[in-house]
Amino acid sequence: MMSPTEFFRGYLATLDEALKKIDVEKVEQLVHWLRQARDNGQQIFVCGNGGSAATATHFVCDMLKGASYSRARRFRILGLADNLSVLTAYANDVGYEVVFVEQLRNLARPGDVVMALSGSGNSPNVIRAVEYANSIGCRTVGLTGRDGGLLGKVVQLEIRVPDSHMGRIEDGHLVLCHLVAYYFMEVDRGD
Repeated sequence: MMSPTEFFRGYLATLDEALKKIDVEKVEQLVHWLRQARDNGQQIFVCGNGGSAATATHFVCDMLKGASYSRARRFRILGLADNLSVLTAYANDVGYEVVFVEQLRNLARPGDVVMALSGSGNSPNVIRAVEYANSIGCRTVGLTGRDGGLLGKVVQLEIRVPDSHMGRIEDGHLVLCHLVAYYFMEVDRGD
């Protein structure tokens, strides 16, 4: 049996390889879009399920507080999985596949940014949200893994963590979110 230390070293080495393969030019494009949204007063929406919902919420927190507090220009960013009452009302009364798209129908406008996180890239509620966002002229971003799934094909900007292990994909998504948030916290402060 493999020892815990051997497992940990192997996991971290594989994660390190996946992180090194992330296309940082695409991350820079995301930063550019978010900067434009901030500077133009546009809204940013973030969505995902399960661990991806938790990462989306974490990213929203970092951008609302860390990248906006005491700044002249602030981010208008909302996590679509964060309003539990709205989420469960749509899930119960209509269907889970509409929990994000119906919120966007109320709130999104052309030029806004919709960022979707999905390790598999195949979550129907995420796909519907992105397809709607594309149809009204939003900029769409997908943080994916594996082969990108359908999400990788429908977003305008895909940033993929090239690994098949869901844990490492989600680790990579959190690293990506921290890269972006800390860039705005430490470099492009919007002052």
